[in-house]
Amino acid sequence: MNPYQVIQFNIPTTIRFGCGAIQELPTYLQQHQLRRPLLVTDPVIAQLPFFKAIVSSLATQGIAVEVFADIHKNPVKSDVYSGTAAWDETDRDALVGIGGGAALDVARAIALRVNHRDDLFKYDDLIGGDVYVTGDVPHFITVPTTAGTGSEVGRSAIIADDETHQKRILFSPKLMAKVVFADPLLTMDLPPHVTAATGMDALTHNMEAFLAKNLNPICDGIALEGMRLIAQSLEKAVDKPDEATRSNMLIASMMGAIAFQKGLGVVHSLAHPLSSLLDTHHGLANAVNLPYGMAFNIAGNETKFRRMAQAMELDDETGQGVVRYLVELNERVHIPSRLTDIGVLPTDIDTLSDMAVADFAHPNNPKPVSRDDFKTLYLEAL
Repeated sequence: MNPYQVIQFNIPTTIRFGCGAIQELPTYLQQHQLRRPLLVTDPVIAQLPFFKAIVSSLATQGIAVEVFADIHKNPVKSDVYSGTAAWDETDRDALVGIGGGAALDVARAIALRVNHRDDLFKYDDLIGGDVYVTGDVPHFITVPTTAGTGSEVGRSAIIADDETHQKRILFSPKLMAKVVFADPLLTMDLPPHVTAATGMDALTHNMEAFLAKNLNPICDGIALEGMRLIAQSLEKAVDKPDEATRSNMLIASMMGAIAFQKGLGVVHSLAHPLSSLLDTHHGLANAVNLPYGMAFNIAGNETKFRRMAQAMELDDETGQGVVRYLVELNERVHIPSRLTDIGVLPTDIDTLSDMAVADFAHPNNPKPVSRDDFKTLYLEAL
């Protein structure tokens, strides 16, 4: 690093972390004179006992809750518009996002739209739309229920067009949560396959952030520690979860989201089209593509692969050793090894390749990625 190069670092929001942290939510709302929160979640979480317990605890404290849960697995613009209508029609004074990446992305996008009523995609960061985020946003709180995206500490939301399925990034430091209530107990009852997919998503975030070509040594250090925690904890969190492994995974997930403000890379550009075209779970799409994307990046980045291997305490510290570990880890947590296993057909490859090369993530990859490269990687993974 050039000591005479002036660079900027930003680390996100206040986090209340620990088993039982969610119990602080009613008091927090009362202390901030917030009595009418809109709780944004997904249709599955809305029916779970822990979510109903949160709603009940708020009601007991005299807090009038409205729940919005009409969102897609991979969020689209109409989800945000419907949520904003719920805000308007029920006269809300705060937003609480509860869930995984989809729910938190929609909650954050609603927070943006409350006082920014132009077309939602005017605020797309990829076309400089962040400069139009000039108004205030409502009091925004996040409560993660998975250990994957780390969206709870982010300042962006990924929302797709309903018709084209193109993903857009809504970004502004104003969209960071005022506070995060990160309670590992809320992740204890996740099914093994969800724990595995979201955990591999978190690992992908940390690895791609560490390799991203932008300069941010603080993010590099965070990413390495995130990898270490995941390597220590993911398998047990899938097969025999306890408070310690769930805590490690939740911390590592947030670390990945903090680190990837530095950038992402080829794996995410391989994964995003799968979600857009085939509605594949984002974490699963990342997990299946991760070994292939990492193998692509080895040449020229051997030193960084050695540091990742050391962080994860691998015996083989070469790039090939890291890739072999990822293949074996996917197998141990019951992630499919091939795209065909998750519904991809040979006839999908050209469309996926077109979408991947147009994706926003790979320009920060440490190596350039062409359309031919994407097609080759998809074929290798098929």
